[in-house]
Amino acid sequence: MKASEIRRRFLDYFQLRGHELRPSGSLVPADDPTLLFTNAGMVPFKRVFLGQEEVAYDRAVTSQKCVRAGGKHNDLEEVGRTARHHTFFEMLGNFSFGDYFKRDAIHFAWEFLTSEMGLEPDRLYATVHHTDDEAHGLWRDVAGLAPSRIFRLGDRDNFWQMADTGPCGPCSELHYDLRPDDERSVPDLETFEALGQEGRIVELWNLVFMQFDRDEAGTLHPLPAPSIDTGLGLERLAAVLQGVNSNYHTDLFIPLLDTVARVVGRPYQSEEKEGMSYRVLADHSRAVAFLLADGVFPSNEGRGYVLRRILRRGVRHAWLLGRREPTLVPVVEEVVRHMGGTYPELLDRKALILQTTRIEEERFLSTIEGGMARFEELASEEGGERISGEEAFKLYDTFGFPLDLTQLMARERGVQVDVEGFEEALARQRARSRADREASGAGARTEDSLDSWTPTGSEPQQRWVGWERTESESRIVATRHGDDRVGLILDPNPFYAEAGGQVSDTGTVEGAGWRAVVDEVRVVEGLTAVFGTLDGEMDLDRGPESLSVIARVDGDRRHDIERHHTATHLLHAALREILGEHVSQRGSLVAPDRLRFDFSHPEPLTDKEIGAVEDAVNRAIWSDHPVEWEIVPREEATERGAMALFGEKYGDEVRVVDIPGLSLELCGGTHLRHTGAAGLFRVLGETGVASGVRRIEAATGPAAFRTMRQVEEEMEEVARMLRSSPQNLKKRTRELLEERESLKALLEELRKGGGGSGESVVHEVRLDPSTGQEVEEAGILYRAIRLRVRDADDARSFGDAFRERETSAVGVLASETPDGSHALFVLVTDDLIGQGVRAGDLINEVAALAEGRGGGRPHMAQGGIGDPQRIDEALIGGADVLARALRAADS
Repeated sequence: MKASEIRRRFLDYFQLRGHELRPSGSLVPADDPTLLFTNAGMVPFKRVFLGQEEVAYDRAVTSQKCVRAGGKHNDLEEVGRTARHHTFFEMLGNFSFGDYFKRDAIHFAWEFLTSEMGLEPDRLYATVHHTDDEAHGLWRDVAGLAPSRIFRLGDRDNFWQMADTGPCGPCSELHYDLRPDDERSVPDLETFEALGQEGRIVELWNLVFMQFDRDEAGTLHPLPAPSIDTGLGLERLAAVLQGVNSNYHTDLFIPLLDTVARVVGRPYQSEEKEGMSYRVLADHSRAVAFLLADGVFPSNEGRGYVLRRILRRGVRHAWLLGRREPTLVPVVEEVVRHMGGTYPELLDRKALILQTTRIEEERFLSTIEGGMARFEELASEEGGERISGEEAFKLYDTFGFPLDLTQLMARERGVQVDVEGFEEALARQRARSRADREASGAGARTEDSLDSWTPTGSEPQQRWVGWERTESESRIVATRHGDDRVGLILDPNPFYAEAGGQVSDTGTVEGAGWRAVVDEVRVVEGLTAVFGTLDGEMDLDRGPESLSVIARVDGDRRHDIERHHTATHLLHAALREILGEHVSQRGSLVAPDRLRFDFSHPEPLTDKEIGAVEDAVNRAIWSDHPVEWEIVPREEATERGAMALFGEKYGDEVRVVDIPGLSLELCGGTHLRHTGAAGLFRVLGETGVASGVRRIEAATGPAAFRTMRQVEEEMEEVARMLRSSPQNLKKRTRELLEERESLKALLEELRKGGGGSGESVVHEVRLDPSTGQEVEEAGILYRAIRLRVRDADDARSFGDAFRERETSAVGVLASETPDGSHALFVLVTDDLIGQGVRAGDLINEVAALAEGRGGGRPHMAQGGIGDPQRIDEALIGGADVLARALRAADS
């Protein structure tokens, strides 16, 4: 039975029994900081189990995409080694939310496997938690299992939880005996566990009796209602039904293994050592395809780093197979082809999936050889039984080897890795990076204690009013003095302290007889404090009125900041619309003069894409959409689809900033009331800041206008330099480029002709001015020249230079342009013109020697050439023409 039929029949079976068919959730859990990835079928229903979310059904069935490659459930190390561990897999599951419990869950599981799938009942065993007498009795009474086929196990095997905290409960597992008939007998507990370790008895289905919520202290609290969560591994069931001894030999993996074999050029042989590399490539390609489809991109932290580890492990196995070019790409493409019908997101994002995979493979291939060579040196050192933490860190930092990859290679060589030393080296690097950020002023400064502050009354309290206004009548609740600076904690407070990428406010605080210019804002024990220079005498002991102040945020500066913050949300939305939903924020800066937005994307944006993003943001600005915000429960924000930043911790209530129809984000910053107030949006630049992370810098409003004005001024300056106008700059630039191309063509012609200047003297003599006879010295110079030129103007320029350089000289110039055109020029210096020698008189006779004719002025004349084969004849014969002219002039 094919895997696709198993999946369909499972879903159909439970739908017929009142279960709501739900689509697979994303591999990225929504708003759940406890999980890197969806690792079980129940993850999308976590809040339902906890009673924090209501749904319109009390039974559900799914085929859920899962990844176990990090955190509590991590199968990465076993992939390729065992027959049944995978990074990505499909979990078939049925769920009850306070509806049925153990009896029906056991009945459904037994009936589906034995009646629907046709598995032999006498090959099935059940395990239960050692305290669960009820489940033990139900397997006996409902399924008819003999007590000898039901085993009691402890918490490690039969108490399930998705993470260190959250829903959990005792579980019961169904196992299938793969042994041949002649080897089968009912085992005791010890033998049963041993056969499980050997893979001869395999776990198929886990029925979790969800009853508790484990808190951070480890305490179990009863759930609102006992529920059911089951997980049946599609890959494992397919292996059993298809009669193969490995999940990798089912129809889910065979097409991928065939692709690896085709790319590598050798067939897959499961028992050979390199068979493991084929299996790793097949498995990892599935994880790569599905993670990329769900918006996870390679990076150096969090989910992105797990994906990078998976990719690089795959590259390493391809490298072991002799591949030195991208190998995962064609296998990932086969995943998309093979599974795209069931999971259309693969087809929707195919181009992006393949592109990102190729980029990441090529990046690691550029360093893997050096890293492998260095590893071999370390592993082969005499007496070297341990790779130091520093060296492991260098493999990571210089060659891109994840620590677990170094550990895996070390185990293969019987070498240890100093993990603690690696972590210390990594911590030192992070500390340096943190210090650099702090030195650059990134992030609002924070203080842990109010001990150095002087309260003006009881315990300081504060109300934030900066979202609504930039000026408030406030009261000083605490102060701190130092030199000519003062620190103030105000209630209410309109000043924003840098957070979420938005820079701090500046402004003033004015009291009776004094004024503080605020240039810094910090957070002190959760309270916002302002700091600045003090002008005047501050006397706070004159009664309550002395504590009253007017706090004013610099309104123009704040408004510019708001322009850039609202534009940041519009930019994020535009990038997701144009590039794809894989785009997510990786960092930002919101300042009065610009915005900077870092986002996940595998390659540089094209000019067309940048233009489309810029157009989309400006359309949103000019449409003057309202910008709305409200404080709502986090659950409501999640249900509405508000975007949150991975790694950020949010409280039970969050602020949602909504630009209806365009953007919905969790955000605590300050914003415009309407998008139209941003005025104008201009992209200033697009660069890469890390692998898989791009950066756009942009400006809005006055800052964008100043940028455009600066560009105009620079264009005017360039136009002046080119003796043109801004309106004609394009035309003038085109002319210069054409001239440049012409020069390049001429230069190439010269190079083909043996180099030099393109000037070739064919004939040169000196003639007696009276007789026209040749003489050795003095006399009139006659020079005949061939010259390659771009056009006639070049030839004339050469003629002018000749006349300025020479005296008592006549030149005959035969020019040739790149298109093969020829012309003759006669050049006469000014002193000879006075003696009756004129170019216009000579040109006709000289040109006639090449079957041409011409005319011109006394100092320079031009003629055509009828027969290019006779050019040299004309050039040499020109000396006789000049001699006759000299004799005629003398007579």
